[in-house]
Amino acid sequence: MRLTILDGAPPGTGTAWSRYLNDFTAVCRREHAADLFHLATMDLRYCRGCWNCWWTTPGECVINDEADTVLRSVINADLVVFASPLIAGFTSSLLKKVTDRLIVLVHPYIELRNGESHHMKRYERYPDFGVLLQKEACTDDDDVRIVSDIYDRLAVNFHSRVRFVRFREETTVGELRHAACGI
Repeated sequence: MRLTILDGAPPGTGTAWSRYLNDFTAVCRREHAADLFHLATMDLRYCRGCWNCWWTTPGECVINDEADTVLRSVINADLVVFASPLIAGFTSSLLKKVTDRLIVLVHPYIELRNGESHHMKRYERYPDFGVLLQKEACTDDDDVRIVSDIYDRLAVNFHSRVRFVRFREETTVGELRHAACGI
């Protein structure tokens, strides 16, 4: 199994978050390949919406930054873990920035699936998704439902599924490894 872990924590999030993700990655690496990307330390720019990745350079973004490394890891993974503390009820802008850039991994062409319009596959297979969040003091059930729904919809558009939505403060590293790797 191959995992890609996208750490969307902004600088100053705290050592508990970093230690948790580093421990999770180390445990997974004992039996699997795992890439951990600390997005706050990378040169990643926002999608410009230029659509060059669809029409001019199909499958490749024209922005010259470190997103290519992340995108290659994502499309070659069996599972992508979107990890972020909740900020104002949603994942960080760092994680959103990378999520927007995933558009390069699908075709611009649309097909009907289950009565809905979705992008056609660019690749034969796509990874499943996992979502790891850290709650804010004011996180409520509506926040959790909204974030879960957004990643469920993203998974549908990316020919995938969400395997789990977990919270750092409620899930041990071993439990998260089991959810991610089934071990």
